[in-house]
Amino acid sequence: MWDRQIPELSRHWRVLRFDLPGHGGAPAHPAPSVAELAARLLATLDQLEVERFGYAGCSIGGAIGAELALRHPQRVGSLALVSASPRFGTADSFRQRGVVVRTNGLDPIARATPERWFTPAFAASQPAIVDWAVQMVRTTDPGCYIAACEALAAFDIRAELSRIGIPTLVVVGADDQVTPAADARVLVAGIADARLALVPGASHLTPVEQPMAVTDLLVRHFSSSWQSPDHPTGMTAVPAPPLKPVLSPMPPGAEVVEYGHNVPEPLVDVRSDAYDQGIKVRREVLGDAHVDRAQSLTDEFTGDFQDFITRYAWGEVWTRPGIDRRTRSVVTLTALAARGHLDELAFHTRAALRNGLTPTEIKEVLLHTGVYCGVPTANSAFAVAQRVIREETSPEG
Repeated sequence: MWDRQIPELSRHWRVLRFDLPGHGGAPAHPAPSVAELAARLLATLDQLEVERFGYAGCSIGGAIGAELALRHPQRVGSLALVSASPRFGTADSFRQRGVVVRTNGLDPIARATPERWFTPAFAASQPAIVDWAVQMVRTTDPGCYIAACEALAAFDIRAELSRIGIPTLVVVGADDQVTPAADARVLVAGIADARLALVPGASHLTPVEQPMAVTDLLVRHFSSSWQSPDHPTGMTAVPAPPLKPVLSPMPPGAEVVEYGHNVPEPLVDVRSDAYDQGIKVRREVLGDAHVDRAQSLTDEFTGDFQDFITRYAWGEVWTRPGIDRRTRSVVTLTALAARGHLDELAFHTRAALRNGLTPTEIKEVLLHTGVYCGVPTANSAFAVAQRVIREETSPEG
């Protein structure tokens, strides 16, 4: 993606590029959050003895850059966010994309890539580049692609933008429908030291579609934002915070363990934040649309009940560590089918797909339920599950 920028950038700085896990032939170690991707990048830079750096990222790469600026500001000297957003679409849309990939593979997503990433004129005139984009998506590890969808589903820094204090360039293609100019303006409005560059004739992959314009913007931004009398390159060293642990070289997927004094942790009332945790898990499992609809229907009569199920079912039971969410979905589907709760079976079938169950696994759950709970029960459950699965796994959805 950055091939056309590298020659000019390399004339001024040492340039490092990285692939996402499972993308471009990189090892397939899924990273389920933007924070995890940022941590792996920092571990790599530590191995290369790079303390402070400028960062440019496109799309999910921009999310990683914003995460670095928020959590590790002492490491980032300057930031360029290209085709980025403080929140990419909706959590529901990314989780459903994961369902589609888990069911149909990456081919439907790959075939839809050109219309999402390029303007029609560019796609028509540059078939080789369009084919590169399609093949790049098609050959990505599906598990890593789904993990990236989960990472973007959970990414939302709108309330934290004011904490980014690093000089920031925000670049957006004028025809970008994935991260439109409105998203770029939210970034610029929230980040104190930020400026906006709108690139005509470009959609989502702006560095590919308008390489000269993006190269010029990056060179000017990084040259000006790093000017400092203290260092000939414009960079100034930032001392590490006290008691910072020394990281050993960390392979992808490894765990960083920090050792400290054995000071007993204070007791915490784990019930005090049960509602906040419950609403978070409820949204992750059932989707924002479902939860928003339930909350919009809540009134004085039903409010206490909604509060109860959010705290107890979602904040205390669904968050317990004993079994994972996939297993909880299996149990939930079985119980709802057995009791004939078909309305709830419908949205928990949708939740089961998002929790990682495949249509084949859901079929096996209902077959097993039919043996122990009766054929009529399974018959009704199959009809509900079939409808939901068709809706959720359609590539057009």
